[in-house]
Parts: sequence; structure tokens; C-alpha cells
Amino acid sequence: MSLHIRQKKNSSGTISIQIIDRVHRKYKVIETIACVKNDLDLQIYLDVANKRLEELRQQMYPTLFDENKNEELIFIELGNNDLIPIGDELIYGKLFERLGCSSVDLDCKRLQMFKNLVVSRLLYPGSKLYLIDYLEYFKKESVDKNAIYRFLDTLYEENLKLQIEKCVFDHTYAKMNQTIAFTFYDVTTLYFESESEDDLRRIGFSKEGKLARPQIQLGLFTTLQGYPLSFEVYEGNKYEGHTLVDVLKKFQNKFQLKNKPVVVADRGMLNNNNLVYLENNGYKYILAAKIKNISNDLKEQISNLIFLNDGVTHTLKFNKDIPYTDENDNKQSININQRLVLSYSTARAKKDKHNRDKALERLKKKIEFSKSITKKDLKLSYYAKYLNIDDHKCDITFNINNQKVDNDSKLDGIKGFITNDFTLTPSEIIEHYNNQYAVEQAFRISKTDLKIRPIYHRLETRIKAHILISFVSYSIYKEFDSKLKENNIKFKFSQKLLRDIIKHMFALRTNGKLVYLKFDEIQQQVYNAIKNS
Repeated sequence: MSLHIRQKKNSSGTISIQIIDRVHRKYKVIETIACVKNDLDLQIYLDVANKRLEELRQQMYPTLFDENKNEELIFIELGNNDLIPIGDELIYGKLFERLGCSSVDLDCKRLQMFKNLVVSRLLYPGSKLYLIDYLEYFKKESVDKNAIYRFLDTLYEENLKLQIEKCVFDHTYAKMNQTIAFTFYDVTTLYFESESEDDLRRIGFSKEGKLARPQIQLGLFTTLQGYPLSFEVYEGNKYEGHTLVDVLKKFQNKFQLKNKPVVVADRGMLNNNNLVYLENNGYKYILAAKIKNISNDLKEQISNLIFLNDGVTHTLKFNKDIPYTDENDNKQSININQRLVLSYSTARAKKDKHNRDKALERLKKKIEFSKSITKKDLKLSYYAKYLNIDDHKCDITFNINNQKVDNDSKLDGIKGFITNDFTLTPSEIIEHYNNQYAVEQAFRISKTDLKIRPIYHRLETRIKAHILISFVSYSIYKEFDSKLKENNIKFKFSQKLLRDIIKHMFALRTNGKLVYLKFDEIQQQVYNAIKNS
């Protein structure tokens, strides 16, 4: 924010002299000094405005001391007392304990390092080497850089990773009253600053638009509310749809759930082999369906349905044969029963029409001004279906198939969800799928607040250990947020600023004991929420 003077010309010919500020990307008038008609008055009141500007700046942004008065700073000698930050341990350290992570099979020294790495990811996300400077300056603890790297090399050992993951799962399971009814699964890519590849870091399709950057893929399971359950790390060029079955097998082997949860995932997971695995292994599922890519029979049925307004739903039941390839690479087929739940949105219909009209305009221009058309020209090859191609004696001509355009328009605004669960209502199915934003939020928090990427590690063991630390950090982040909501504590500012406020919780170490400095109102609210829960 910055206060400054604005001269605003009015329609009457006068000039308003105002002091304004920029707040949330908008200009706000703080004070109007005068409205003048000539240059003489303008100069007089600009001088008045400048003096008033300085007064307001002192009121809104006071300085610690006045340089013009040659004031000296007053210091208090603490003597042998050490002022140390205690918010990290008092808030996030306590949640680390409640998560059960202190029970993992690590000696005291390595357990403390694990805890420090997890908590620092929350309060001081960034380079792990920053942790060395932080501990030395604030906690008077000396940690060797190579000791951190050696610890990371051992953290992702299968048994230890399982213990840590089970702590997180058990905590989530308890919060869900021992019932995991729904699981959400999604995959994201995490890129590296390095340009070299290896078995894990591979160049592949990046969801972040990082071209020619090695990456890995992170598959994450959460509950309906976004609480973490499990994760797996995959090589960067693996097709994300091929990760679902692997994650499900490992998830079930780890936790042995008696009642298998409903699996919710986006259309990227909707391939035949995945559907067959879910069907054959007793899983219910909810998957998004791209309506304009389904069978013509279903399209015709949908086009005859009436959607009067937003919120109207329809359900179509059908069975179909699904071809798939078994574990021995033999081609097989299975007949399954499914429901297609349909919802309508006016806003979505407008967007569908707008995108199609733009594509048709490009196609028409291409037909009119060019002798040939390629998929590269179309950019979105999906719209190539609108073209008729006529071949007369090697003379190829193109024209728009208006019937296909008309058929497509009948599906505008309609969104589909495929499920094999016949007990849920259409509104429940839509609600459960739409709650998938929770896993997307988990990725967003991990990438921004916890700065899980970019990743600078080179060794596979350290890369996976970095993901494991971030997984536990996100679990604590989610639990912290949950405790605030349970205590009805809301702040107008961001979580980032709240973490800065927690950093400024201090204590004095005197005679081997800690004496806490009095918390301000916000710090006390946060402390009470964690202490009393």
C-alpha cells in the first residue's frame, strides 16, 4: 500500500485534489483536500496536500524513530537470558506429537531431526539448509549439513515410510470415526531445476507447463474432507491413468480396510483396465465422463432429455461390454452395469457454445484461405469432427458438417458422472465428485504454502524423503486448520500471515527454565485451540 496525491479532473472543469491509497488492487480515496478552479489555487492546495500526506503517513505507517531528532535507540541487556522462538514447538510440534509421528522407529536424535524438518517445512518452507542456520541462531543447536543428507537417505526405507504413513492414516481414520467411506485420488507433477534425467526424474507431460524439465509424479489419496490418507511417487513420464491400480493395491495391503471405500477420480483415470480392476475387486467408483465423447446411443438419449434450469438432474442406467487387456496381455471383455448421472449448468452451456463458435470461426477461415488443413492448424483436434472431407480426383475439399454442429449443441452445459453405485442419489454423486477440490487444494497448499516444488535434490532416496516430509507437514497443516474451525476461530488475513504471527511467540530461557512472553490476542486464541483440543 502507498499513499499519494491525485489531481482528478472533473466534468465541470474543476480539479479535485485527493489523497488516495491502493487497497486490493483498487484505489480508495482517503481524503479530499480541495476542489480548485485555477492554477494559483492548485499550487496552494497541493502544498497543503503534501503536508497532510506526511501526517497521514505518520499515522498509518509510523516510523520507529525520527531521524531529524537524532534519537538514540534504547537497549535492554538480557544478560545470560536467551530469547528464543517457541511457536514452532508449542503449536506445530504439539500437533506432530498428536499425529503419532513420535512413535516411529527412530532414535531420539534422528526423531528430533525428522520433527525439525517437518515443522520447518510449515514455518520456513524452502531449502533444508536454512534449517541449519535457524537452529544455530535461535535454538543454539548445531546440525551438520551432511547429517541431514544422511538422514534423508534412510528416511524413505519401506518399513519406516510405512510407519510414518500409518501414523497419518490412523489419525485420519480416528477423525473419520473409523469409517473411510470415500477416497479421492489425483496425480500432480513436480518439476526439478536440473535438466538431467534418471530412472525417476523423467521428462513428461507437465501440468505446470514446465517444458523439457525432468519431473516426478505424486499420487495422493485424501478423504472427502481433504485429510491425507496415503501417497506414492512415480517416474515423471508414466501415464497418470496407470497409477490408480498400483496405488489402490498398495493402499489396501497397507491398511486392510474391511469395507472398501468409494473411489472418486477425474476422467484421466477412466480407462477400461482401471474400470475392470475396480469392478472385479469390489470397488464402487464415481468418475467424470466427457459427455461429447460417449457412445452415440447415449448421446441420442441425452439430447432428448429436458433440462429446464440449473440443478436439474437425470439418470440413465445401462450395461455395456468393456474390452480390456489382462495381466498376461490377453484381450478380454467384461459386461458391467453403470449409471450415468447428468447435471446441467447455464454458465457451462454458455462456455461450451463460446468455445465451439471460436473453433468454427477458425475452421471456416482455414477452409476459405488455405488449401490444406492439419491437426496442428486446428490446435484442438477435438473440433475436427465438424469437418466433412470430400475427395474428388485427388482434389480434397473441406466443408462444415452442420448436422454434427447441431447435435453437439444439444449437449451444451451437460456434465456427466459414471458410477457403479446404485444406492447413492444423483445429488449425492454430484456432491461427492465436486468435493474433489479437497485433493486439488492439498496439491495447491503443498506447492505454494509448503513449497514442495521445485525440488533441488538429485538422489532418488532424498527426493522421496522430501515428499514424505511434505506429506506429514500437510497432515499437520490440515489438522491445524481443523482445530481452528472446531473452535470457531476465523481470521481475515491469510494462513501465511498467521504462521508469521506464530513465529513471533517467544520465551526467555533463564536458569534452565522457559518463561513465556505474554501472547497477544491472536497468539492466545491459537494456543488455546491447540491446547484444549
